[in-house]
Amino acid sequence: MQNEVPAGQKAQRRRNALAEMNTAPFGGQHVKICLTAGVGFLTDSYDLFAISICAQMIEIIYSQSGTAGLANPSLANHLDFGLKVASPIGTLLGQLVFGWAADILGRKKMYGFELILILVATFGQVLAGNAYGADIYGVLITYRFLMGIGIGGDYPISAIITSEFAATLFRGRMMNAVFAMQAVGQLFAALVSLSVITAFRSRIIANQNSLDQVWRVIIGLGMIPAALATYARLKIPEPPRFTMDVERNLEQAEQDADFVATGRFERIEDRPVVEVNMPKASKRDFIKYNSKWKNVKVLIGTSWSWLAQDIAFYGLALNSSVILNEIGFGSPKTLSEPDYIYVTLRNSAIGNIILALAGLIPGFIASFVLIDVWGRKPIQFLGFGMLTIIFLCMGLGFDVMVERNRSIHAFVFLYCLSNFFQNFGPNSTTFIIPGEVFPTRYRSTSHGVSAASGKLGAIIAQIIFSRLSKDGLKVILLVFAGFMFTGIFSTMLLPETMGISLETLSGEEDPEDEYMHHEMN
Repeated sequence: MQNEVPAGQKAQRRRNALAEMNTAPFGGQHVKICLTAGVGFLTDSYDLFAISICAQMIEIIYSQSGTAGLANPSLANHLDFGLKVASPIGTLLGQLVFGWAADILGRKKMYGFELILILVATFGQVLAGNAYGADIYGVLITYRFLMGIGIGGDYPISAIITSEFAATLFRGRMMNAVFAMQAVGQLFAALVSLSVITAFRSRIIANQNSLDQVWRVIIGLGMIPAALATYARLKIPEPPRFTMDVERNLEQAEQDADFVATGRFERIEDRPVVEVNMPKASKRDFIKYNSKWKNVKVLIGTSWSWLAQDIAFYGLALNSSVILNEIGFGSPKTLSEPDYIYVTLRNSAIGNIILALAGLIPGFIASFVLIDVWGRKPIQFLGFGMLTIIFLCMGLGFDVMVERNRSIHAFVFLYCLSNFFQNFGPNSTTFIIPGEVFPTRYRSTSHGVSAASGKLGAIIAQIIFSRLSKDGLKVILLVFAGFMFTGIFSTMLLPETMGISLETLSGEEDPEDEYMHHEMN
């Protein structure tokens, strides 16, 4: 039943509820939201990037020639490609589907189910094996695809829940803190890999088939943070902005807005609904909204920036162990095959730890400190500009640094520097900006489209790396430089969002004016 309240009074109550959230001091519920969303991203990152090391172990155990080892790998490129590209393909699909569903059904109704899907798919990977009717690669690729769908669902929903509960003053830092767990997940994947490989040292040297236990333990441990975060996500309330502007339930939104201050929320069941007049989401309205250049240019800007960024980010991150081996960093020179396998796997894990500590995590820290001081666009411009220069130096200087074996450490330094400016740059801002610039009714969908564009870039990167050779790596780095350069121009399409409320950014400050303008046009 609808309760008739004067339009002006409803508009004022809406403004009051939004002002309460936009000006709320940072408190315990903000921390809870960051942790609940962040632990999920730690899980996503761990599951995505642990395959970089585990793929080498799977190759040794299940390669067609049996026990060739890393010194003479024989795993077909398309199988390694399948293991690494299955998750990004699933992630792309999950971002589109979950992003759309969260705008239709609500953020809360979808939140938590993506982690349940990740748990099921991870458990399936741990139990995967060969059989007469099923090859282990096919089973693993299938489960990694399903896991990717769950990971994809996490991107838009976590971003939107965080942005819609955050106060304007520190919204960028909250969103950055959530996404920074990606770097922590990569570090954990490398630390866990190193710990498990070291724990199994004697078994690996005695019998390389022990690696079949090692990779299963590494993948399986990724279930722990997912299980911890699932219950907490199911208890997060619906963001008041969605309740108010999409469900049009003003009183429930006012009640939910108190969650930030009190940590309590309850459903209002026995009172008439007070509706706010806001545009309703529909296919026709979505097309109409994006038919205007001022709106669609923002979606183009967020989508292309994320695609360009992820081509380089996932091209490097999912193949970090391959790259380190290709350039000879940490590879043993004269060891027997069992020792060679152990030392090479251990060094790959150590190399990934160095990359995380020297570049990825410091980049996120710098972004966290400055995202609400400098703004999003300056950081994205700086990141794309520096990455263009760094990849040009890595590509043009590849022959001197690597082929002639004069300065591999300089190449690794530039590699770490690229990781720093990805996270203190577009890897952070491409996640944050799409969670701020779109109207509530399409915020999750548009974030999903932008993120899916990024995963399309990740898929393109894996296609490129499936043909990797030493000569090819030089060309690939120059291609990365070209994509980074295009990101400078796509950033020009975006507005600066620092210190501006979500309603101002999306033109939803006054519901009655917005509704009347929408109806007339």
